[in-house]
Amino acid sequence: MLPTKAYAAPAPSVPLAPFDFERREVGPHDVLIDIAFCGVCHSDLHQVRDEWGAGIFPMVPGHEIVGRITKVGDHVKNFKVGDLAGVGCMVDSCRTCPSCLDGLEQYCETTGMVGTYGGTEKETGRPTYGGYSSQIVVDEKYTLKVSEKLDLARVAPLLCAGITTYSPLRQWNVGPGHKVAVMGLGGLGHMAVKLAAAMGAEVTVLSTSPNKEADARELGAHKFVVTKDEAQLKAVRNTFDFIINTVSAPLDLAAYLNLLRRDGTMILLGVPPEAPQVHAFNLIAKRRRIAGSLIGGIAETQEMLDFCAEHNIMSDIELIDIKDINESYERMLKGDVKYRFVIDLATLNN
Repeated sequence: MLPTKAYAAPAPSVPLAPFDFERREVGPHDVLIDIAFCGVCHSDLHQVRDEWGAGIFPMVPGHEIVGRITKVGDHVKNFKVGDLAGVGCMVDSCRTCPSCLDGLEQYCETTGMVGTYGGTEKETGRPTYGGYSSQIVVDEKYTLKVSEKLDLARVAPLLCAGITTYSPLRQWNVGPGHKVAVMGLGGLGHMAVKLAAAMGAEVTVLSTSPNKEADARELGAHKFVVTKDEAQLKAVRNTFDFIINTVSAPLDLAAYLNLLRRDGTMILLGVPPEAPQVHAFNLIAKRRRIAGSLIGGIAETQEMLDFCAEHNIMSDIELIDIKDINESYERMLKGDVKYRFVIDLATLNN
């Protein structure tokens, strides 16, 4: 077993604190990654507070993991010691169901995907522990190649925020000629703007905050709409082919569905605390659609990382010390981050 340092939530809603545990030994198909950086996702906060239920504690969060490989198993084919590598939201799945065979492991139909944390290892039956830690052992099939061209700390959030926004853009073949609106300019929204713009779409940010316009345009948005301004909303009715909705707060979807043109699609990425209510006529009148999207599969996540390397796309981050994680959670709740916290895991040893 491999002694590992980490920060963990010992119980629901209890502040994270230092935690020592053991990773499994490197198996024949595994790689061992010395973690350099781990992004802080809003879902980390939900899970350490057990707001989604079924949490396994102590819990080591973190599923936006990047680092360098320090050991490989005897049968590993695609990685070698010294390679940069990443781990996203899952570390395993059944591998045999139709979704897994289609490269859509995130929708595994048999066992469900095995989460990078808060899940159970198939090999050992032990809980999975995430990236707020010094190292991780992962099957190479669920490990991703990371380019040496990019700032490694800024790559980390691509493993969740990046793929969560890239996947629907690819699924709906967004590109030149499309008009895309992005609702919410946070961790997900800022990546949606960068990616959609790089794919050639005309991008509009929909925001309640007028003071975010400069940031939106700097990120690549072509237009900006203040959603509290009825005149601005009216001016863009029946305009967009797609709305990427990253908002997790309660909101009236009807006002935003009216911004879609005929056959337009709103894609839900955020999860409000209560189910949204929609009148059928908001959809029927223009043959509009509401859809949802999770993360991407391993192949699509690798495609996203390669796309980002080609187009020099990275997350905008604030690098933090692991000891500041609890304070960072409180700041995240207030929206006080532009646009993603990333933990420097070298600070575990301080």
